[in-house]
Amino acid sequence: MATWFDESRLDDETALGAADLRLRTLAESGARVRREAGDAASAVAEAVARSAGQSRPRAVIAAGPDSRLLRAVLEPWCPVPFVAWPGPALPGWAGSLDLVVVLCPEGSDSGSASAVAEAVRRGCQVVVATRPGSMVAEHAAGRWSTVLPTTTSDQLATAVVMLTYLDGVSLGPATDAEQVARALDEVAIACSPHRDLAVNPAKMLAIALADAIPLVWGGSVLAARAARRVAESVRRTSGRTALAGDAEHLLPVIEAARQRDVFDDPFAEGAAEGRPTLLVLDDGTEEPAVLEQRTRLLEAAEARGVRVETLTTEAPSEVARYASLLLSGTYAAEYLRLGLVED
Repeated sequence: MATWFDESRLDDETALGAADLRLRTLAESGARVRREAGDAASAVAEAVARSAGQSRPRAVIAAGPDSRLLRAVLEPWCPVPFVAWPGPALPGWAGSLDLVVVLCPEGSDSGSASAVAEAVRRGCQVVVATRPGSMVAEHAAGRWSTVLPTTTSDQLATAVVMLTYLDGVSLGPATDAEQVARALDEVAIACSPHRDLAVNPAKMLAIALADAIPLVWGGSVLAARAARRVAESVRRTSGRTALAGDAEHLLPVIEAARQRDVFDDPFAEGAAEGRPTLLVLDDGTEEPAVLEQRTRLLEAAEARGVRVETLTTEAPSEVARYASLLLSGTYAAEYLRLGLVED
């Protein structure tokens, strides 16, 4: 059975209607951030006030499987040692001088519950963003524990709640939930299924990736995190290969690409094999090392005739830029799923 990409489906009302639930879920991303931030505002304020009389923790430990997002945000900024610990336990040295933070939107992850219970047993200060009454919330019960309530099961919205708390206790960067929500709303408007593909960046990107092997690169720590998530979305929606990595990991793939020949027969045997396309997630960073890596990638792509696509954002904060790039790439992945048909 052959699979091909029908770009006309991207503007077809019937096809778009069949994908309405998935696209509506993406469009509501900003609303979920606002809802979580509003619902948790009083709990965050109480937690910040309670921390005012305490000394700064020796270290911050982000536990649980969603700890990598916090690491991407906090590692360049946190004024105390920071470690992400995605397993079901804690580092052996963690104790009463340390702060353990956990994101668990669903509240049903047994590994997160185990890490939270261990943190409570050791007397750590514990802050958990999860559903009230969930398994993780129940394991968090303790004298030094705080539960920041969540309701939407949205990882990014839950992370914004936690980052708002960490901002309040001067352990994280300035976080404005409304800025993040506005950035998501802007992407939802630009990538709306009701916008024609000629002026819709996500639909245009889906077309560019239709017959390609996406190589997704983000230079900053957060852009690199977004690149990995976008590659995951492309693999999930299309069942095709999509790679995300540092420049040194992607350069060999680009350099090994066969030179494009304008005289190639597109219908010849083997011509349908996907060529790599470099997708750059540009969050506006001006760090010299990042700019140098980007230059190397672009020069290699030009030398091998590899197509380059770029996602950009003008959101005002690091977290908002991450959210914007991630949602743009996720929209493109959904339109890729929509356009792929089987014969």
